[in-house]
Order: sequence, then structure tokens, then C-alpha cells
Amino acid sequence: MTLTTARSAVDSDPDSALVLAYDAARQALTALLAHQGLRPTTKGGHYAVERAARAQFGPGFRQFGALRRRRNELEYPERPSDDATQDEAAEAVDNAEAIITASQGILDQLGLF
Repeated sequence: MTLTTARSAVDSDPDSALVLAYDAARQALTALLAHQGLRPTTKGGHYAVERAARAQFGPGFRQFGALRRRRNELEYPERPSDDATQDEAAEAVDNAEAIITASQGILDQLGLF
């Protein structure tokens, strides 16, 4: 659902589309961790999700780090004109979709950590 909303906002609100794409990817990775009995803490937060996913599942989840960093730039801008473009938002949605698809592909193979 979050990814569908992100895709629908690419043209009208690229910033929101990118943030939603990131959220969709983060939720998928957090679900993988939760399936193993793990959960990120507020101390490690989203970066902990990135590190755990890359350490366990390999470079196929590398794009999550770029999504996380770009989301942070949009949420906490250093420059007022640092907005996402439609092309950037569309790419973020595609990357999030790939992460979600990869997550679904390995979910059934995971046991408790």
C-alpha cells in the first residue's frame, strides 16, 4: 500500500513519493528482521535496519542505504532548494519495489535468529 501511494505521488509530489518509497522498503526490511525475532531500537533506528539487512542478505539491499540517506536529506534539508525530482522519485520507487520483491523472496527461508 505504501509503495502504491509512493508511485501515485511521483509526478505531483516527488519529495513525498521518495520518502514513502523509503518507508515501504524500510518496512519490508524491518519485517524480515521481525520474522527472525529481531527489531531495531530507537538508538540504532533506521541505520540499524540497513546494517542488519546488508550484513545478512548481501549487496542486493545496497540501495536501501542510498534511499535512507536521501530521505534524511529531504526530511532535514541543509538547503531550501534540495527537492527531489520526478526522475529521482521514480527511481526510488523502483528501488523500493526491488527491495520488497527481494525481501518477499527470502522471507520463507528465514528462521529465528
